[in-house]
Amino acid sequence: DADENLPLSINDPKDAVEDLSKIKADAVSMADDEVILSADTVVAFENKILGKPKNCEDAFLTLRLLSGKTHCVYTGVTIKHGKNASVFSVKTDVTFFKLSDDEILNYIKTGEPLDKAGSYGIQGQAALFVEKINGDYLNVVGLPLSKTAQELKKIGINTK
Repeated sequence: DADENLPLSINDPKDAVEDLSKIKADAVSMADDEVILSADTVVAFENKILGKPKNCEDAFLTLRLLSGKTHCVYTGVTIKHGKNASVFSVKTDVTFFKLSDDEILNYIKTGEPLDKAGSYGIQGQAALFVEKINGDYLNVVGLPLSKTAQELKKIGINTK
C-alpha cells in the first residue's frame, strides 16, 4: 500500500519517478537480508507528466497529442538491501508516427491504453505507432533492466 499521488510541488518527471519509487519501496517492511526493488514509470510531453487516462476520451486526446511527436518516458527505480539503497532514473525518448484518428480509436477499442501511463504500451499494439526510440526500450516497458542490473551489482547483489 503506497500513496502514488504526487505532491503538487513536484513537477519534474525525473524527480516524480524517483520519489514514487522511493515511496513504494518505503511502504514495504523488510529484513536485513532481503532486497526490495520498486519502480514507477511516467510519460512526459514538453516536461508535463501525462498520467493514465481517466477514460477513452482522455486516452484519445493524449494519443492525438503524442501523434507525430517525440515524448519522454522516465522510470525511477529504488533498490534497498539492508542499509544500502540506490535510487536512479532512466529517460528514453520515443517518437510516434503521425496517427490518424481512426488508428487511435481502433487502438482504444482494444482496451490496452486505459491503464497505461501516456495511454499506450510499447510492448503491445502501440508498438506500431513508434517511429523510433532513443534510449532503453525496456525502460519504456517499465524497468530499465541493464541499468538496474548494474545498480544491483554496486550494492553487492549477484544478477546471474
